[in-house]
Amino acid sequence: RCFGHVLPAEGPRVDPGHVGELLVSQQVEEADDWLRYGNPWEKARPEYMRPVHFYGRVEHTAEGVEWVDTQMVLALPYDTPVPGYRNNIVNTMRLWSAKAPCDFNLKDCDSSPAVLCCPQLAEAPMFYVLQFFEGKELRLKQEYFVVAATLQDIIRRFKASKFGSTEFVRLDLSTMPDKVAIQLNDTHPALAIPELMRLLVDTEKLSWEKAWDIVVRTCAYTNHTVLPEALERWPVDLFRNLLPRHLEIIYEINRRHLERIGKLYPGDFDRLRRMSLIEEGDIKKINMAHLCIVGSHAVNGVARIHSEIIKNTVFKDFYDIDPQKFQNKTNGITPRRWLVMCNPGLAEVIAERIGENYIRDLDQLKKLLDFVDDDAFIRDVAKIKQENKLKFAAHLEEHYKVKINPNSMFDLQVKRIHEYKRQLLNCLHIITLYNRIKKEPNKLWTPRTIMIGGKAAPGYHTAKMIIKLITSIGDIVNNDPVVGDRLKVIFLENYRVTLAEKVIPASDLSEQISTAGTEASGTGNMKFMLNGALTIGTMDGANVEMAEEAGEENMFIFGMRVEDVDALDKKGYDAVSYYNRLPELKQAIDQISGGFFSPAQPGLFKDLVNMLMHHDRFKVFADYEDYIKCQEKVSALYKNPKEWTKKVIRNIAGCGKFSSDRTISQYAREIWGIEPSLEKILGQTQQTSSNYLSSVLLQANLPGYLHSSRFY
Repeated sequence: RCFGHVLPAEGPRVDPGHVGELLVSQQVEEADDWLRYGNPWEKARPEYMRPVHFYGRVEHTAEGVEWVDTQMVLALPYDTPVPGYRNNIVNTMRLWSAKAPCDFNLKDCDSSPAVLCCPQLAEAPMFYVLQFFEGKELRLKQEYFVVAATLQDIIRRFKASKFGSTEFVRLDLSTMPDKVAIQLNDTHPALAIPELMRLLVDTEKLSWEKAWDIVVRTCAYTNHTVLPEALERWPVDLFRNLLPRHLEIIYEINRRHLERIGKLYPGDFDRLRRMSLIEEGDIKKINMAHLCIVGSHAVNGVARIHSEIIKNTVFKDFYDIDPQKFQNKTNGITPRRWLVMCNPGLAEVIAERIGENYIRDLDQLKKLLDFVDDDAFIRDVAKIKQENKLKFAAHLEEHYKVKINPNSMFDLQVKRIHEYKRQLLNCLHIITLYNRIKKEPNKLWTPRTIMIGGKAAPGYHTAKMIIKLITSIGDIVNNDPVVGDRLKVIFLENYRVTLAEKVIPASDLSEQISTAGTEASGTGNMKFMLNGALTIGTMDGANVEMAEEAGEENMFIFGMRVEDVDALDKKGYDAVSYYNRLPELKQAIDQISGGFFSPAQPGLFKDLVNMLMHHDRFKVFADYEDYIKCQEKVSALYKNPKEWTKKVIRNIAGCGKFSSDRTISQYAREIWGIEPSLEKILGQTQQTSSNYLSSVLLQANLPGYLHSSRFY
């Protein structure tokens, strides 16, 4: 894990050995040694340590297939208790730590940092053993390590357990899908499919057909993105070296898969190419999303619009042949953390009106619609928001040395820094607002404190330059005496959950402005909505369903819809035409390009401007005009606190659908085949092994428990 620190404006802190010159206020990454003081909540379980193998070669013998001459690491399990909400149940989350065996061989790496740092490799954390590998190889190793350890553990427990009895050994693995569910959360655990095949065919000696039936009925796949570059594709050569047996299994899966497609669509070689698990080219790659779809009995997106997009575009070929596999499971958030814990004042005033049961049944928030015109409730909600803003303003003043007007609108965009999330569109609004204030300094402007937070991937240069642009704009805006406290711009350093718990309850406006069709779902949008922020956003991801639940008139919706984006793609997006037609846009871009916000380095942002003008896949300029007009509506409504708060109450009342309790219950019923229960465990009843496996799969704070014979 990395902290996303932003270097202060007075100058960079640079290690003596740091190579290259760092920009002032640019993100730098620092290692987060989060276990340096240990973790009192976790319990090591060395009795269940499992071996995980890499490299080696494959031998085909009369007795079967063997993966030999491998390098082995040990997976040490750690169990963390996760208490349920008022149900007397404590689940267990199992994590794995990598340890080097005593005979680990680093013969090819005598001068590696691992050897130099830690000669006692048998006692070294695996970090030191692996740190000299190239990034891609290390990442694949990490993914396989967790998968291999977990699957061995699942099979061990399945074979040794029957209704909680450890005396019985189950030998018939064909019933495993009735007792075990494996949810592939994105493509990162996709190796579970070939690994489970390897264990069933090579170790358990099942036939390919029987093993494949078990795998498909056990595994299900959740897709989290439609961006092609975010779907994992691993080089075949990397697999051949690191996981040679798994490469053989994937090739056999692909052969049988393409044989089926060939029978369904004779002579359609282009379809075979599109649907293959192996992508041909200069570098052959394995498409892990295709592997997940072929090896799973269910495939789901995480918002309704996202699930439709994957059926109609990204995975259309697969949907055409197996439409029954595809589902939707709109994401949710837990109200226990994202309301009761982080915003106790709001949770309390809600409970005073409708009782406490909404905490485990968020649909009860609909009862708040009866209080939309209740002046006392309106005052209470507004008062809680102002108290949260005062607390966060004090936090900002302490940590950022910026004096904040707590009566200003707190305008938040906090999420990963990425072009598709369009922090650049937010920047253009800031600059436009700044220029308007400068042009008419005597006008009664709605004061705003605009905060942007998030981390850029370490190798994502454009995202890092976006951070730099935000901080540079802030340096100019925040120090302009003409602007004063009517506009402030702050980049929130090291954005993380603990900071989110402070800033989300204090926010007035939530920016959810991705290009329509690019955000899978979003959950920050739901957290802001639940905590009383109004949303300005595009019809993308879960914003669509939020607008349905709260009423589109209670949100600030702008910009292109998915069909508009498709039409613009067919027509051809010409950013320069918007630049020439919109004077305020032209002024903002010229200021960025000309060095107005980077006087010491006038050409600093020319690459960003060039991207926006000529290579912008996410069409920032196309939504600029409508976005600015929508922001004017936001400012106008904020001047009427009572009407603003009424919309806030309607938004909170519409949050019921977005509870993770609903999401997980749908996964349980529609994918895992088990029925949720709100039954509370009474007395000192010992948790059964049925509950134990469920804990691997379910969110920690599901208010009820899932009971079913399908779990062992």
